[in-house]
Amino acid sequence: MVQRVLTSNVPGITDPELLRPRVLKYLIELMDETPPLGERYEELLRGLIFEAYERANGDLGPGEPAFLEAIFDYCTGYGALEPFFDDPQISEIMINGPQQIFIEKEGKLILTEAHFESELQLRLVLNYIINPFGRFVNYKHPTVDAHLKDGSRINAVIPPVAQQGTCISIRRFLKDKLSVQDLIDKNALTQGMADFVAVCVAARLNVVVAGNTSSGKTTFLNILARAIPDHERIVTIEDSVELQMMQTHKVSLEARPSDYNGEGQVTIRDLVRNSLRMRPDRIIVGEIRGGETLDMLQAMNTGHDGSMTTVHSNSPRDTLSRLETMTLMAGFELPVVAIRKQISAAIDLIVYLTRFPDGTRKVTQISEVAGMESEVITLTDIFQFQQTGTDSSGKPIGQFRPTGLRPMFSPRLEAMGYKLDRQMFMAR
Repeated sequence: MVQRVLTSNVPGITDPELLRPRVLKYLIELMDETPPLGERYEELLRGLIFEAYERANGDLGPGEPAFLEAIFDYCTGYGALEPFFDDPQISEIMINGPQQIFIEKEGKLILTEAHFESELQLRLVLNYIINPFGRFVNYKHPTVDAHLKDGSRINAVIPPVAQQGTCISIRRFLKDKLSVQDLIDKNALTQGMADFVAVCVAARLNVVVAGNTSSGKTTFLNILARAIPDHERIVTIEDSVELQMMQTHKVSLEARPSDYNGEGQVTIRDLVRNSLRMRPDRIIVGEIRGGETLDMLQAMNTGHDGSMTTVHSNSPRDTLSRLETMTLMAGFELPVVAIRKQISAAIDLIVYLTRFPDGTRKVTQISEVAGMESEVITLTDIFQFQQTGTDSSGKPIGQFRPTGLRPMFSPRLEAMGYKLDRQMFMAR
């Protein structure tokens, strides 16, 4: 039984609609002081609701149990988000405070009519969503990254850091697996481009999938990985598990954020280093964004051919600059030329994806990392999407074209038994 703590002499309130906001206000304060975490979440939450009710000094008499149960139900659901989790076509949910909820559906951002009753309700929903993963947000810990049971990723920021109210971004984990044929049908690339990249993966070239925000990098990496032979041992490393390897011999590693007390963190870099001791044939990192880049490059340069990862960037050339910057984040004072030599030796191919303003996603460049000239990494475009305009609905108009340049690693492919038709690379 929770000890009763009466901290107010306000006369009892008998109207549930007037009492509920007061109870919720005290509940948030109590939850901030003593977060209900772990398997006993519901039990602890009921105790905090009872204490919040006492602080509100309400007196409903015989109706008290029903009122407290209604508060509990109010605090243990997805609220206005419920219908969006039920729609498999929604790929992202974005909440900008209690009154504004956007969704991304079929590549387009849509402002919905849904909203939360108050900032209090939004905070309660957020903590309900992230609690099963041992996470909680309050004044001392105003940001959170986690992922849901279905693999969807969630990021949230609460006031006072978020000025307009609690902001939440949920990247949905869609169960329907796209195939390369789906991308071809959507005019995201051509059959020739798909065949070329699949051969590069099967022949154990190191590939970086790059692109701007929400361009489909992880989805494309998932599709590329299907070209890996089944007998190879694959170790995947991710912040939250999204890659779905079809191969038999695979090991999936997932980073772990620190707990509520700031302990127990396991970073991507920790996992990349550990993976080297697991005898992988290939290492696939969902996304590199920091010092783990150096470890990944070293792995690619020391016998783990056929490894892959994704990077946020604005172009293939910018991808190289990002890799340089992130390598320096490892904390070693390395000369820029030495870093560039590592990058040029490690990476064979950059596949660049673009998300256009209308939501269309395309593979807009496939570029070979051809080596070094003086102190500059040489990039050679093999395929490009050449945009010539935009139609009335905002979709990009253009054509996929080979540049006419045959990749320098072609003899390597042929030596492994993969002979590509020269016509594939001829400019049209």
